[in-house]
Amino acid sequence: MSLASRPLGWACAAALTATLAVTGCAPADEETAESPSSDDTASSSEPASGATDATPSSSKDSCAPEQLNLITPSTLTIATDRPAYEPWFVGNDPTNGKGFESAVAYAVAKELGFGRSDVEWVEEPFNKSFAPGAKDFDFDINQISILPEREEVVDFSDGYYQVAQAVIVLGDSDFATAGSLADLKDAAIGAQIGTTSLLAAKNGIQPSSPVAVFDDTNGAKQALLNGSIDAIIADLPTAFYITAVEIEGSKILGQFDATGPEPEEFGLLFEEGNPLVGCVNEAIGALEADGTLEAIEKKWLSQDVEVPELS
Repeated sequence: MSLASRPLGWACAAALTATLAVTGCAPADEETAESPSSDDTASSSEPASGATDATPSSSKDSCAPEQLNLITPSTLTIATDRPAYEPWFVGNDPTNGKGFESAVAYAVAKELGFGRSDVEWVEEPFNKSFAPGAKDFDFDINQISILPEREEVVDFSDGYYQVAQAVIVLGDSDFATAGSLADLKDAAIGAQIGTTSLLAAKNGIQPSSPVAVFDDTNGAKQALLNGSIDAIIADLPTAFYITAVEIEGSKILGQFDATGPEPEEFGLLFEEGNPLVGCVNEAIGALEADGTLEAIEKKWLSQDVEVPELS
């Protein structure tokens, strides 16, 4: 889940329901249908309805590639963290168009009129991405949840994915049969620093001992394996990948909402005041309207397993 900036040499929706499944990751040598070829471009779409007041809808002319406010003229600079985890990216390589967020990034680029060769990827640590100040990228895509406190210093696009949090435990854990968040009160819980997973662990579970904080998901996974913690809190698609591929004998105990009555959503992150947000919102609206976002989600995050709701 992990999300300065420098070029990289990098060479497994509809509203979330309780019915979800094992991450559907494509083979590493499979080209995604959503990822544009090097000479693909797309004309600007009709303005989407739902642009926020802070980012008024832009005209077709103002959203033409040559009119956009970009870090580098004629190039769309996109940031994410390294390592770039599955199922969001495949093979730690955002440039290959494989994985949910890589495919979304290239779909947005294409909708804005950029070919694949016009996209430049740079590295941006997750916790640095939503710090105040100038950015060395046009937008960041890294499972960054839209939160009011973050919106005070950066701007977000409209949401491109709704997500829930999940609890991962080992199958032989003392907490493997827990049926509620209250049952986890005495568990040793771990989560990545700066994430809504950490907020969910602290506020949703309210464990009796402090939540163990890790720099990235790899640290949390190792702690679970060596018995330092009893459970990891992570977003649900990441939890599916961890339990299906990375930690044998682990399981998803259940899912829960981290942000209260409003659904938690991932958004593309921009420097505060960047006028590019309006054009990107139009692109996201067009991709949602024509079914592209749903198709990308189905390809990379398709689920078919019922996950209980924890409350």
